[in-house]
Amino acid sequence: MSKSNRLFELMQMLRRHNGPVPGSDLAREAGVSLRTIYRDLATLQAMGADIEGEPGFGYVLKPGFLLPPLMFSQEELHALTLGAQWVGRQTDDGLAFAAQNLIAKIGAVLPTELRHLLTDNAFHVGRNRPETPAVDLGIVRQAMREQFKLQIAYRDPKGDETLRVIWPIMLGFIESKRFVAGWCELREDFRTFRADRIEGAELLEQRYPGRRRDLAKRWRAQVAEEAARSPSVAKPVD
Repeated sequence: MSKSNRLFELMQMLRRHNGPVPGSDLAREAGVSLRTIYRDLATLQAMGADIEGEPGFGYVLKPGFLLPPLMFSQEELHALTLGAQWVGRQTDDGLAFAAQNLIAKIGAVLPTELRHLLTDNAFHVGRNRPETPAVDLGIVRQAMREQFKLQIAYRDPKGDETLRVIWPIMLGFIESKRFVAGWCELREDFRTFRADRIEGAELLEQRYPGRRRDLAKRWRAQVAEEAARSPSVAKPVD
């Protein structure tokens, strides 16, 4: 393993631990001598990594330091390109554009000998995209990021349209369907809404209470509990 790859792996090892890691443990995991670990830690510190610790106590990497992405493995680059291709072909235009920008930024800092892995067409993601939903998923993502309530005109399975105020917490992409999960003030419960049934959406200047990720955990726990209690009954989709 080259020194650059070894430094990258050492950074990853330090990130995986919440507390101080003895140098002997790092050496064992890396498969190198303890002396090499000490030299590599000193190199990272000289590069700007905020690593605290000493022999006999252990080492901790403080957040905020990133090595440039020059040491991606081939598998990691394949995972990135495959993920970006899926996003570009299976989500909405805003995320597709972001995925293209991401690959361009990574390509700009990769060594020349690795850049071909971003465009070698090793994988294929189908273009069987769903019908464009009436609602702009970019508005839904904005509501999720900023925790704004969203007022939607929603057509239920019977074809009846209702006006709902929801707290969007998650977007789902399942095969050709797009779903918005959130708290529905009308139902006073979590609900999952099909994006193709949302006829319109308006961002309300009112934030919903709590944290989105905490609400998402509650929703997941509720879905799991109901699935365990009644495996054949899924969480209601309005």
